[in-house]
Amino acid sequence: MSASGARPAGATDEQSSSAAVQQMFDSIAPRYDLLNHVLSCNIDRLWWWRAARNFRRILTRPQSAILDICCGTGDMTLALLRHRAAKALPILAADFSHAMLARGAAKFQGRNVVAIEADALHLPLVTDSLDLITSAFGFRNLANYGAGLAEFHRVLRSGGELGILDFSEPGGLVGKLYAFYFRRVLPAIGSHLSAMGSAYAYLPSSVERFPPPPQMMDLMRGAGFAQVSWTPYSFGIAGLYRGVKR
Repeated sequence: MSASGARPAGATDEQSSSAAVQQMFDSIAPRYDLLNHVLSCNIDRLWWWRAARNFRRILTRPQSAILDICCGTGDMTLALLRHRAAKALPILAADFSHAMLARGAAKFQGRNVVAIEADALHLPLVTDSLDLITSAFGFRNLANYGAGLAEFHRVLRSGGELGILDFSEPGGLVGKLYAFYFRRVLPAIGSHLSAMGSAYAYLPSSVERFPPPPQMMDLMRGAGFAQVSWTPYSFGIAGLYRGVKR
């Protein structure tokens, strides 16, 4: 595990890690949605909806400024949108993978969403300008977790909230069964369906490298977030981190 950030195979520093992640997601974009739903048995949909419900208080305020960062193909954005009034400020959906964002933008047609191509570590947004930032299964892929949290803290207003939905490694018997599926079965299925074995080998390694909940919450506090919490989903396979900018 590491607090520094993602390191795909062959990457030696933050710059090469970021480039490798970007290239990988551009490559798997055409079959990303199908594989996500198949490999998670559609539980991922439940996770997005459940996470979005936690922020209804902010989402239902028409003037709230909201960013879904590392939005991928937009499923978390659409879950947020379910709680958003038609005439409210549009949700910003951002990702640095052009291919992933293009697929998300197709889903956003006719909806109250603005898609922007942007790097989570260098957001093209004014300081103290957002009320809510969410990230679903994307934060784990940042090349520097601390820098990402600092950037989120910068663009949030005082009292603004952060929600990070991501994988974790559960303990006990569930953890052992999950580890077998995640490290052996999932990469094999992903490779067969996508012809991108390296991407689905990266997935379990990225989860293993990602800080466990206590360490991740410490990172959030260190970045200036208060009221930090982690809520496990599906026996701890995934979970929602929350924090408020002081």
